[in-house]
Amino acid sequence: MSTRPGDEQPPRTERDGEILTITPKPRDLGGGFSVRRALPAIERRMVGPFIFWDEFGPAHFAAGEGLDVRPHPHINLATVTYLFEGEIFHRDTLGSAQAISPGDVNWMNAGRGIAHSERTRAELRKGGSPIAGIQSWLALPEEHEESAPFFVHHAQADLPVIEEGGKIVRVIAGKLYGKQSPVRAYSTILYADAQLAHAGVSMPLDAEHEERGLYLVKGEIEIAGDVFTPGRLLVFRPGDHITIKARTPARFMLLGGDNLGPRHLWWNFVSSRKERIEQAKEDWKAGRFGTVPGDEKEFIPLPD
Repeated sequence: MSTRPGDEQPPRTERDGEILTITPKPRDLGGGFSVRRALPAIERRMVGPFIFWDEFGPAHFAAGEGLDVRPHPHINLATVTYLFEGEIFHRDTLGSAQAISPGDVNWMNAGRGIAHSERTRAELRKGGSPIAGIQSWLALPEEHEESAPFFVHHAQADLPVIEEGGKIVRVIAGKLYGKQSPVRAYSTILYADAQLAHAGVSMPLDAEHEERGLYLVKGEIEIAGDVFTPGRLLVFRPGDHITIKARTPARFMLLGGDNLGPRHLWWNFVSSRKERIEQAKEDWKAGRFGTVPGDEKEFIPLPD
């Protein structure tokens, strides 16, 4: 999805013991569609390669309405769309045209440059539709920042699932509990969707990944005696063994991976080099990203 000027200003943060807790602030993307942005934050701009994290919904579009994120550009990052409810239709300058449903993964490697749009299909607008999910951006390792752009869709059935003892964990990207996602990534990543069925179910999270975070979507959880409520991003201290215990039925996302070093973020552009972002600005203004087949009539202008 696209941001607006100033949207990269980070939300409030606070510390709970050794766990950094980030409370997202709402951001209005226009058209009555708002998100809760957890990354970047003042005290924590990235968790592993994750540099941008929005939760949207749950919401319901009335009949005749829907999501309309016009074509906009990205460089030097990968975008990941993951839905809990509803559907989003993706198009990009490569000619990709793909609907994403709950549990699927739309993984777009922007690399040296790509533009895309995200909309609600006309068929769904007729009667209205729900929407809820996570939009995240991942920085690419410097040696892959200018890689060839690509888009890959993975259906829910293609992603490995660990199901035992009241836990259901879907591995979106990377490796967890010995299960490897088929999603192609350029760095070591932790990304999973975890559900704990009832109070008392616990789930260990070891320190195999350099950086780790947890975003609580629903329910209440307890970690080392501290209780956390929904809409919080928790960042754990490297090396700590974590046990997550449900106080109610709960759902959360696990995220993290290798620390790739600092990145610059402006509008929809991420890069290790400021001058590369300046070049991307000029390229978008000059139309050098190309057009999105099937969505050529509109685009989001470069912010002033």
